[in-house]
Amino acid sequence: MLENYFLNPGFVYVPQEPSVVSAVVGSAVCVCIYDRKRACGGMCHFQYPLITDKGKTTPCYGNVAIYCFLRMLFSQGSKKKHLEAQIFGGAWNREHANRDIGRENINQAKKDLMKYSILLASEDVGGEKGRKLVFHTRSNEIAVLKVDNLRSDDWYPYEKTR
Repeated sequence: MLENYFLNPGFVYVPQEPSVVSAVVGSAVCVCIYDRKRACGGMCHFQYPLITDKGKTTPCYGNVAIYCFLRMLFSQGSKKKHLEAQIFGGAWNREHANRDIGRENINQAKKDLMKYSILLASEDVGGEKGRKLVFHTRSNEIAVLKVDNLRSDDWYPYEKTR
């Protein structure tokens, strides 16, 4: 039976066994990376693009999250040449924010993937809608639902644990 895991912002998840990973993003970004040879993958979820103070590193920042994510994959035996990434999120609603942090998050994800020579296979980014993601780490299948409102009780079986 597959484990279901809800990935909160500021976390990286690389399971040992096949799992279904879910997340909800607005201006935040999720990056899914899949190892084609090993048939496994994971996800990181970050809210801000870049931290420059190395004393305060946390995966809430894209540059830290992607670096940690790749280190975790490499420690499990993944090779760069077998990895492919997908990026989701980065919405911007002008009514709720003056700064387009979503676009900054998208750009940081792309910059870091290019820096580490990771293939960007697809993306569903930008716009004004939030997204709900469901990623199967063994098959690399991802379902994306775009929504106007992100509600805390939208997820089963997570609704009682959020």
